[in-house]
Amino acid sequence: METHISCLFPELLAMIFGYLDVRDKGRAAQVCTAWRDAAYHKSVWRGVEAKLHLRRANPSLFPSLQARGIRRVQILSLRRSLSYVIQGMANIESLNLSGCYNLTDNGLGHAFVQEIGSLRALNLSLCKQITDSSLGRIAQYLKGLEVLELGGCSNITNTGLLLIAWGLQRLKSLNLRSCRHLSDVGIGHLAGMTRSAAEGCLGLEQLTLQDCQKLTDLSLKHISRGLMGLRLLNLSFCGGISDAGLLHLSHMGSLRSLNLRSCDNISDTGIMHLAMGSLRLSGLDVSFCDKVGDQSLAYIAQGLDGLKSLSLCSCHISDDGINRMVRQMHGLRTLNIGQCVRITDKGLELIAEHLSQLTGIDLYGCTRITKRGLERITQLPCLKVLNLGLWQMTDSEKEARGDFSPLFTVRTRGSSRR
Repeated sequence: METHISCLFPELLAMIFGYLDVRDKGRAAQVCTAWRDAAYHKSVWRGVEAKLHLRRANPSLFPSLQARGIRRVQILSLRRSLSYVIQGMANIESLNLSGCYNLTDNGLGHAFVQEIGSLRALNLSLCKQITDSSLGRIAQYLKGLEVLELGGCSNITNTGLLLIAWGLQRLKSLNLRSCRHLSDVGIGHLAGMTRSAAEGCLGLEQLTLQDCQKLTDLSLKHISRGLMGLRLLNLSFCGGISDAGLLHLSHMGSLRSLNLRSCDNISDTGIMHLAMGSLRLSGLDVSFCDKVGDQSLAYIAQGLDGLKSLSLCSCHISDDGINRMVRQMHGLRTLNIGQCVRITDKGLELIAEHLSQLTGIDLYGCTRITKRGLERITQLPCLKVLNLGLWQMTDSEKEARGDFSPLFTVRTRGSSRR
């Protein structure tokens, strides 16, 4: 006897539909009544983020989303009042407004007029009209917030951080990329250095301060004293921090990932401070730090040998530095040494001999390597990604590239400084 798919129990159909992408889930719901009922089961839509263009009134939109249990929303274009979303999604957990350039303090103020206890994540990246006034609303009504993205909100000041430190004690992740008005005072607020005015966000686990150019070593002192549970810290393009600031960070035992990309004042001395402390880093990025050289690799081998990912793009390192590092770094999975023009085949041979767990390596712009060194690298048993941008190959080497293992991806596109 033949069995048709229409004979399946709704629970089985829902399990199958759960594996479809968002568009196909919607298409399945249009096949017939039975499929629609199965496709609208909340288990099918668990974790899905609805991506919406809010252009005109649609009375059935939010009841439909709620019926499917959708609680995460991204607004792709905002032509209606934000309050339309907040009122329609009573149990919203995540709201992504990234790139909604026309969102203003006034519009956000009309939306957040009472406590929204369910909201855990709010993304306002590149909402350039948002100011400290909006942060006051957020701090007052979104006290359960755990993730706040403010990257590119260039009108935010230290006052805004004081408001965050006052109202958002549950915050775990904060992105302040390119908020260029921020200074050490604001970081002090976050770290609880002004307890008389605000408790601080002492539970922060991830903090992105990329391109906050007014920050100095004093900010790192505040962070090390107040944000002791921090696991990820991004300080890339913070030109005001120096080796002395890294001394403050060197005893943050919870820190796992540190990004110092393009911090021009960081040198071998700063890496020494990190290595001599009690850090247990798994990821370190010092790319484009022009004062970092072979001595840093020796320090890393001595005190940061637990690293899984290390980025050294455009640093002044050579085969000698590679030799001093690789013998202690057996757990390294990702190594980025693009534009390190002093690296030769000898360095690649050392990497191939000692870093057997390597899954990805960036050799973009390493112009002194040849086919001989690449052949050794491609023999690494775990290698999945190899970036060869700007490597000058002869015709015969281009033909030989076809002999490389098909088990990993060969990328030829370069990486940029930012």
